[in-house]
Amino acid sequence: MKNKLLGVSRGSQYSPNHIGNDAAIFELAVEYLRKKGYEVNLCSENEFLEKSIIEEDFIFNMARDKKSIERLQEQEDLGKMVINSAYGITNCTREKMTTLLIDAHIPHPKSVIVDTANPDLAALKTLGDKCWLKRGDFHAIHREDVSFSRNQEVAENILREYSLRGITRAVVNAHLEGDLLKFYGVEGTDFFYWFYPNESSHSKFGLEKINGFSQGIPFDLSYLQQICNKAASTLNIQIYGGDCVVGYDGNMKIIDFNDWPSFAPCRQSAAPYIAECISNKVMEYKHALIL
Repeated sequence: MKNKLLGVSRGSQYSPNHIGNDAAIFELAVEYLRKKGYEVNLCSENEFLEKSIIEEDFIFNMARDKKSIERLQEQEDLGKMVINSAYGITNCTREKMTTLLIDAHIPHPKSVIVDTANPDLAALKTLGDKCWLKRGDFHAIHREDVSFSRNQEVAENILREYSLRGITRAVVNAHLEGDLLKFYGVEGTDFFYWFYPNESSHSKFGLEKINGFSQGIPFDLSYLQQICNKAASTLNIQIYGGDCVVGYDGNMKIIDFNDWPSFAPCRQSAAPYIAECISNKVMEYKHALIL
């Protein structure tokens, strides 16, 4: 079995305000894989869908298009190695992610999942006045796919808007007070990076400003990495990132988790670890075949 990989890049429509950043981390990972001796063939999501035959047994991807993910799942079902797993990518859509994280007892804000056309208003009230509304079926593509509400009347209006847009389900999270931080990790490696997004002006839609600038609330970094790795394992994601809020008491809760984000603040240091993770998965796959 040759060391031939197929890399599927992310469609630009799924990189809101981060097209260059997503492309950059993908290209760097490819560079390090080639340095490791792999032959790497590349295609876009559209090109991937147009391929009549996929010859490679090993596929790494940043796919987000639903049809791309379905085809990647078909390749996994055929026994090919796919990283991140297409099933894991699907697990990172809001409704599935929320359910899986809560069921696994991973620290997460109090949440309810509602039908947008007929929401359970009593359940919404249990979250308090301030809350976050997120489309349940997919990742955020448009600014309005994640919305902050200061009271229930605004929340109900946002849900009506979702319904009009054809979004049938929404995840509603209680707003958490404290320091917002972002994190990035790569399974099976020593790489883990975190930072305060407001201090670095790192944002897709500017929503980070709701929590304001960080106050430097002390927290247990090893515990943060532990719960992030547990979330990655629960969701079946190896290359990941996300958001966490550190409360005034130091308690941490994961509020978002993403498959292969941009790693923009740390891409140079992250890229070799991403290549290492992919290479390790290839070796594990080959070893399993020998056994």
